[in-house]
Amino acid sequence: MITALSLFAAALYLVTIGAIGLRVRALAHGATALPRPSVLIAWTAAVLLHAFITYRLMLTPEGLDLGFFHALSSVSWLMVTILLVASLTRPVENIGLLLLPLAVIALLLERFAPDVSFIPGPTQSGLDIHIFISLLAYSMLGLAAFQAIVLWFQDRHLHNHHPGGLLRALPPLQHMESLLFQLLGAGFGLLSAALVTGFIFLEDIFAQHQVHKTVLSIVAWTLFAILLFGRWRFGWRGRKAIRWTLGGFVFLMLAYFGSKLVVELILSQPGSP
Repeated sequence: MITALSLFAAALYLVTIGAIGLRVRALAHGATALPRPSVLIAWTAAVLLHAFITYRLMLTPEGLDLGFFHALSSVSWLMVTILLVASLTRPVENIGLLLLPLAVIALLLERFAPDVSFIPGPTQSGLDIHIFISLLAYSMLGLAAFQAIVLWFQDRHLHNHHPGGLLRALPPLQHMESLLFQLLGAGFGLLSAALVTGFIFLEDIFAQHQVHKTVLSIVAWTLFAILLFGRWRFGWRGRKAIRWTLGGFVFLMLAYFGSKLVVELILSQPGSP
């Protein structure tokens, strides 16, 4: 049943991608576009199925399985869910053209890739809180990185004096930039909480198997802090904001998925929460 549901959820994601693509093409040419509700309905169905599948695969009698592919699927699900919620009130569903293919790949890898399990141990409320906040922080800041890529596309075309085409399908640059910093602010707060709960609930956050993850996460936190301070104090925006966002995201992904990739897939050793 899980296999069939995984394929059906992937198909719904692909339908959503196709619908968004048709909508973007129509808007770019000034034609009548598919109504947004039809896109969001298919997207919602895919998200709900993805949530059920990931829940069934991650939850084991021994505890929560945080193996590489389960973690990747969870983060991709959180990202597409956050973007879906944002799309209910803002016309930002076009970012799904970049993000939804990642969800399809993560969902299929979770179901069909060779099993890579990591179960930290029996359920502990403090550790579970830390894990949930961490995954939410990665998702929020990952979505900010995708938003930064779209913002770079807009900025580049406007500076090259090509205001038409695909730019017609995107909200105004100021609105997109405002959304970027809202995501960064929320993600930075969650990352701060993840680091604090890590110090509280993990036995030794600077232990040998944790130190690289901790240091890289602190580097990412510092980069995001500098960016938000620069925005508040000096009005940083545009390409500078994009570069700092993507730089912080790279360190954050290296901290979690980079370390899990090396330890769990390459070295075939137990990972970390």
